[in-house]
Amino acid sequence: MTLLYLNSDKMGEGDAELGKKLLRIFLEKLADSQVQIDVIGCVNGGVHLTTQGSPVLTSLQKLQERGARIATCGTCLDHHNMREQLAIGEIGTMDMTVQIMDMADKVIRPC
Repeated sequence: MTLLYLNSDKMGEGDAELGKKLLRIFLEKLADSQVQIDVIGCVNGGVHLTTQGSPVLTSLQKLQERGARIATCGTCLDHHNMREQLAIGEIGTMDMTVQIMDMADKVIRPC
């Protein structure tokens, strides 16, 4: 199983706008590739990727249509007051995160 672990809405450190652009392009290319992603886990700033207004919802939708399960941290959504804005996937728990990380053969972490 391959886990895509997204803990930010940016790729890399430095300029925030560049980081958002890089992650958007990465997710577009990943969604258009043959790389199999089984689970997408979004935590901390990564919750901005799965909520209303996210510029990457189309890419995430493509990955979900190819079989990826998308889970966004419930504690993180609550912290950012965004639970009601979740636009794709399900609300996850830390227990779920631990279990999925334990089962994963590969973890991709671009953030």
